[in-house]
Amino acid sequence: MIGKTFTRKAARTGMAVAAALVLTAGMGMTAHAEGGLDIHTDYPGMTAKAGDSLTVAIDMDNSGSACDADLSIRSLPEGWDGYIAGGSSRITKIHVPNGTDSATATLHLEVPADTADGNYEVEIQASESNGSSDTLVLSLDVNQLEVTQGDFSSEYPEQEGAADTSFTFNATLINNSTAEQTYSLSANAPDGWQVAFKPNGESTQVASLTLDPAVSQGLSITVTPPNTVEAGEYTIPCSAISAEESLDMELSVKVTEKYEIDLTTPDGRLSFDTHAGKESDVTLSITNNSNVAVENVNLTAYAPTDWSVSFDTPTIDVIEAGATVEAAAHVTPSSEAITGDYAVTITASSSAVSDSAEFRVAVETSVVWGFAAILIIVLLLLGIGHVFKKYGRR
Repeated sequence: MIGKTFTRKAARTGMAVAAALVLTAGMGMTAHAEGGLDIHTDYPGMTAKAGDSLTVAIDMDNSGSACDADLSIRSLPEGWDGYIAGGSSRITKIHVPNGTDSATATLHLEVPADTADGNYEVEIQASESNGSSDTLVLSLDVNQLEVTQGDFSSEYPEQEGAADTSFTFNATLINNSTAEQTYSLSANAPDGWQVAFKPNGESTQVASLTLDPAVSQGLSITVTPPNTVEAGEYTIPCSAISAEESLDMELSVKVTEKYEIDLTTPDGRLSFDTHAGKESDVTLSITNNSNVAVENVNLTAYAPTDWSVSFDTPTIDVIEAGATVEAAAHVTPSSEAITGDYAVTITASSSAVSDSAEFRVAVETSVVWGFAAILIIVLLLLGIGHVFKKYGRR
């Protein structure tokens, strides 16, 4: 009887102890679930290029009591460098508040320039003194060409024309990234060349463009060489540079030969005064506006009958591109030319190009002939007066 009673009491005691143990274990499990760190980032998988400098925002939540957590890089690929920063300083601890507020830090990574293509992992750990901890693993896919690389190109990057031609190229700028980017536009053209960037459909020249993610923009690029640029092939490197990437493109222009000369005088005047039968000198100015030298430039003239026009240098051997040469013309009107204005045309010509200038020549007769003419007129008037006086009353 006593054995049975003891057995029943022991059984009841064992059940109570078991219940207490279960309750205690349950309380322990609940306490652990209520507390804990959660470390995470919005983009745990990223792409990069060898030589890149990366920054990754790290967020930490705390379902337990506020705490100061240790924060560290647990593992890095061999040869990589990295650190965790808060604000502008490197940090090893971070305060993580309780509840919905998050603590934020920044992971800085340097991908070595000799990193081979492949997938790499970086492990970050946050832990607190009560034993709660969490780990974040970042997966980095290193490729020679990053998938977010934009593009700056022209369908027809080569053109040909004369030196006085403005070459217009149609280009496209593409932002392939997931963020808005502002691109600075520039060109490294030879001295004296002009390069203008204009968005398609607009007349305003721009120096920069802002593009939304995954958006392209058509551009009209006008390249204008100097009028006297030498014939040949020229390369114009163009760039679109943002804070994230540098996009380059080369345009090619082939300048053909252009022939043009200009005949005038040093002061631009195309008129002078002279006297009948008297030689007058006129200084001529011949400018070679071609982009090549002009050889064997002949000077000729067309003048009224019995006039004489000669040159001290009838043939100019060569005029270099952009150069100006002077020559003298000697103009002698006919000795019988009467007072008035006359035209004399002088021409400079080579086998490839020519130009003419028409001069207005004001001819004055001698003073002696002027007095003679007046005397003749006076005598005629006297004669007519005498005739009227003698026969006027009949």
